[in-house]
Amino acid sequence: MEAEETIEMPGDDTVSEVAQFALEGMTCAACANRIEKGLGKLPGVSNASVNFAMETARVEFSPGEVSIEDMQSKVQKLGYKAIVKQGDRKASDHRSKEISSQKRKLLISAILSFPLLWTMVAHFSFTSWIYVPDFLMNPWFQLLLATPVQFYIGKPFYVGAYKALRNGSANMDVLVSLGTSAAYFYSLYLTIDWFGMGDGMHHGPSLYFETSAILITLVIMGKLFEGLAKGRTSEAIKSLMGLQAKTALVIRDGSELTIPVDEVRVGDVVLIRPGDKVPVDGEVLEGTSSIDESMLTGESLPVEKKVGDTVIGATMNKNGILRIRATKVGKDTALAQIIKVVEEAQGSKAPIQRVADVISGIFVPIVVGIAVIAFLVWYFFITPGDFSGSLEKAIAILVIACPCALGLATPTSIMAGSGRSAELGILFKGGEHLEQTHKIDAIILDKTGTVTKGKPELTDVLASYEESEFLRLVGSAEKNSEHPLAEAIVAGIIARGVELPATESFEAIPGFGIRAVVEGKDLLVGTRRLMEKYEIDAKSAYDTMSRLEEAGKTAMLVAIDGRYAGMVAVADTIKETSKAAVSRLKEMGIQVIMITGDNERTAKAIAAHVGIDHVRAEVLPEGKAEEVKKLQSQGKKVAMVGDGINDAPALATADIGMAIGTGTDVAMEAADVTLMRGDLSSIPDAIAMSRKTMSNIKQNLFWALGYNALGIPVAAIGLLAPWVAGAAMALSSVSVVLNALRLQRAKVRH
Repeated sequence: MEAEETIEMPGDDTVSEVAQFALEGMTCAACANRIEKGLGKLPGVSNASVNFAMETARVEFSPGEVSIEDMQSKVQKLGYKAIVKQGDRKASDHRSKEISSQKRKLLISAILSFPLLWTMVAHFSFTSWIYVPDFLMNPWFQLLLATPVQFYIGKPFYVGAYKALRNGSANMDVLVSLGTSAAYFYSLYLTIDWFGMGDGMHHGPSLYFETSAILITLVIMGKLFEGLAKGRTSEAIKSLMGLQAKTALVIRDGSELTIPVDEVRVGDVVLIRPGDKVPVDGEVLEGTSSIDESMLTGESLPVEKKVGDTVIGATMNKNGILRIRATKVGKDTALAQIIKVVEEAQGSKAPIQRVADVISGIFVPIVVGIAVIAFLVWYFFITPGDFSGSLEKAIAILVIACPCALGLATPTSIMAGSGRSAELGILFKGGEHLEQTHKIDAIILDKTGTVTKGKPELTDVLASYEESEFLRLVGSAEKNSEHPLAEAIVAGIIARGVELPATESFEAIPGFGIRAVVEGKDLLVGTRRLMEKYEIDAKSAYDTMSRLEEAGKTAMLVAIDGRYAGMVAVADTIKETSKAAVSRLKEMGIQVIMITGDNERTAKAIAAHVGIDHVRAEVLPEGKAEEVKKLQSQGKKVAMVGDGINDAPALATADIGMAIGTGTDVAMEAADVTLMRGDLSSIPDAIAMSRKTMSNIKQNLFWALGYNALGIPVAAIGLLAPWVAGAAMALSSVSVVLNALRLQRAKVRH
């Protein structure tokens, strides 16, 4: 089963599994509630979550106590169908079949209802000029048109209502069935009564066949629009899946074979030509090229790849031929992990949804009660004896109060918001994290690899004679050292096009620097103490060296043949986006703190450069979590941003843990949010998307509840015809989904 995973429960030997189902037959949030409660009561089920908008269920269970078949049987008893998810294709096939069926039903219903609508419009005094053929006013003809709509097109409402009532609950189907049946059967009674009175076969009494038929047509139309719009909320998943290569060129037994990407195995050697998509994650065995990783990491510049480097599936090879060894295939690739994270986020519940769940669970019985009271008040007190008028008010209340929009308000926004975030390179692990992120008022940034690039670079060269010759000698001396700073110096010199001659001798002097002989010249590269040890007069350079160190750089003095010759400086350079990102966070009213194990002088220099006012220096990895707790004790909602490895305790302790990473380490377990782009600008982007999503959810809940809160009393005082109530109810669901879809075009940057 593709959508099943195993979880080892901490503290015991219990193994918990996760099953995911596609659900059929749900019509509103009350249905989702019922399935969730039913599954949750099964022995061995530790957690069940049903997403009405995605029509899915995710169940954590102990396989020793309950089986997949038990869960499917339980769902069936409740009146629905649960199918084990086998990927998105079946889900989309089911959705497209459902939409085709709804279109066909809507067409039949509209054709049969139109003549009834014609007769209704002609009843109004201001439309008395409209010609209506006599046969349309015949009660038997109206019965002939209304009956197929009521019992063929409306059959799912009756089936759904029966299942709900049988299980001791009520849903949207109950309201629609009650409202339309009341109109239909009262009209049928009047038709039979009129026929019994022998009034002929022409104009009959005022009937309500058009009310029931038009209501069903409008509900079907609303469901169709809702289904089409809901399909668009999963566009992010479809676009991510579209990134994947379809085939791979694999070398097996010395020959090249083009095979589907699903058939690539770990260890296969894959040939990637210029312009090809990288089919799977792998390690470069042969060749050099530049890879466009923008579709996964957001990094606009192509990344140079050489032997030993890793490549990510779905990225684009630009200009060289590469041979790679497949290291991750299928569901283990970075792209598959990203899709999994987005799917789980879209299928999960945000805490705010519990409000809607509680309301929808008690809503339908209350509405039925209000409708009965309204009928009695009108029939006995306001218009005594007017059964048809009183019934009309009750029908309008039943129809306007359908809680479809309420059930869609939260999940559609979560789906659209998490999908749009994924397009921006931000992966929220769940709806709860997407909700909580907007509450953040303090952010702790790890320095190395987060604010800075995490890789030292050659930044300054100060030579007392010709620079290229100076660099040639220094680079040659340092290339024998394994120290990270030496590697940075050599890489920086080679990047400037300088060729390095062979070294005649080399000696590392721990704590001081190095000594080497290059082309007969004696070189010393290192600290002040190294210069003093060999009695080199370099005091004139000490002030400059101090200034470089205050700027957060590591400076090294160079002597050639016993004389001071210059200085090179190396620094873990600041990411280009860090300063602008910190500025945006401050504008959002968020306190920014930088934390590092480095010395205070370097830390303050980097913090000052990017505009961070609060610094915690010389903090050990285990001390980072303590810093998070200190801020939390001050009542702050804290986000920790780090590289997800040595920062894991702090990421787990924070209210929201954000891992700065690339596509290859997208599934960092300690973090709640993964920022694939690897730069700080994704942090304000994530907060902005959370704020926009929460704002969207609140708008949806306001409108969904607003429709009902306003509609019920308006219907109760007789100012809302049933067909208008039906149109408003359908419109409320569609408007909520369309409002959620606005998130797919949300802009977060200035």
